Amino acid sequence: MSAHDHAPRLGVLRTKPVDAILAESGHGGVDGSEGTGLKRTMGLLTLTFFSVGATLGTGIFVVLSEAVPKAGPAVVLSFVLAAITALFSALSYAELAGTIPVSGSSYSYAYATLGEGIAWVCGWCLLLEYGVSISAVAVGWGQYVNELLDSAFGVTLPAAISNPPGESGGVINIPAVIVVALATLLLVRGVSESAKANTIMVFIKLATLAFFCAIAFTAFDAGNLSPFAPLGWAGISSGASQVFFSYIGFDAASTAGEEAKNPRRDLPLAILLSLIIVTVVYVVVALAALGAMPWTDFEGAEATLATIVNNVTGGSWASTILSLGAIISIASVVLTVLYGQTRILFAMARDGLLPPVFAKVDRRTQSPIANTLITGAFVATIAAIFPLKYLAEATSIGTLFAFAIVNVGVIVLRRTRPDLPRSFSTPLFPITPIAGVGFCAYLISELDRKTWLVFVGWLAVGGLVYALYGYRHSRWRDATGPQAWNSDAGEREPRS
Repeated sequence: MSAHDHAPRLGVLRTKPVDAILAESGHGGVDGSEGTGLKRTMGLLTLTFFSVGATLGTGIFVVLSEAVPKAGPAVVLSFVLAAITALFSALSYAELAGTIPVSGSSYSYAYATLGEGIAWVCGWCLLLEYGVSISAVAVGWGQYVNELLDSAFGVTLPAAISNPPGESGGVINIPAVIVVALATLLLVRGVSESAKANTIMVFIKLATLAFFCAIAFTAFDAGNLSPFAPLGWAGISSGASQVFFSYIGFDAASTAGEEAKNPRRDLPLAILLSLIIVTVVYVVVALAALGAMPWTDFEGAEATLATIVNNVTGGSWASTILSLGAIISIASVVLTVLYGQTRILFAMARDGLLPPVFAKVDRRTQSPIANTLITGAFVATIAAIFPLKYLAEATSIGTLFAFAIVNVGVIVLRRTRPDLPRSFSTPLFPITPIAGVGFCAYLISELDRKTWLVFVGWLAVGGLVYALYGYRHSRWRDATGPQAWNSDAGEREPRS
């Protein structure tokens, strides 16, 4: 262990020893328990599809209608710009995931490198990235449920029970609640079952998008792409800030560090492979959609891809197939992102920053059931009452902030713990993580002022929660932690 891990930092500046984090995940918690109880069941394909499942969904099925009016046909470049931003952060995630393969994702990385205060802020931002984004995804799911009912049976759900309050006569979004409830129940059954279901849904998702492209390219009109950038670079960068929501979730594999069979090898690969797969799909689908329908027709459109295939085929059969595929696809996003949120809360509770109920593992399923039920109820409530666009933008700013912290964490850990074994090293260090911070800051600056105000308010609430509960109950708040850490023996010793 380095001198850094013994540094006498107090309170919010206290970093959690990397050796303690690693042993906690595999050899027992700081309270003397018999490990986390989480079962290692995920291989490379499962982990990659977990990240693809968490990422590939609402961004292309729903948010396209929000982003195209901002950038025009150049939204294709917006996807590329957002992907580059995500890539820099993905490289940093890959290094830290291979070095500190635990459940907490960027929260745990921040705790090991930047201290408890920053770790709390990162964890609080992850509630936006994961918890609130699930709600946004669930809202989009309801749009495609209505499209399926309309194309297949000629009926739609009443606006009062299919839209959030204040939007098109909505009172409560029942479909959003249903999809979150289904995902919650599946996760309660166990991680292995959930992972298998997600893998099947990802295959269906990719087949559905391939079906859309096959239809849309038959009606491709190059004239729809001219002028290509009617709103200039400002439109492209604004669109990138909007579609960055589409890349949220590529880091989902990093939340499965304690349930991966070979985390040091598979986590970095899964993160990078999923980002490559998703970027290629987004660019191809966006190009097909823009070639098949003028960009000026995207604004205000719901279930955009289903609308396009319906216009191209002149019938409802294609729209029915696409809507059914979208329903399954978006459901997989809800499932995998909800999983990621519960694992982050699990790690925070294990450190004492949240109530212990979030860290309790059921002996039979070897999963945090109470945590999953509480999180599912919270997410369902948010999804039922908030419109998609507000949720999407709030999610983007929280995610970009967390990504920036991860990039800084790579720089700090290289300096403080150069001795740690790293299964993946970020190339062109330190240029890559510095660029990652810069791209994140740029996209954050492009977000709407109202989004900034919401984010500041969110951080203020988080600071209050930390001051009233997290700081007082932290297990690593003092100079030695709850139990002294004996690095030579590689195990904990009771503090005298």
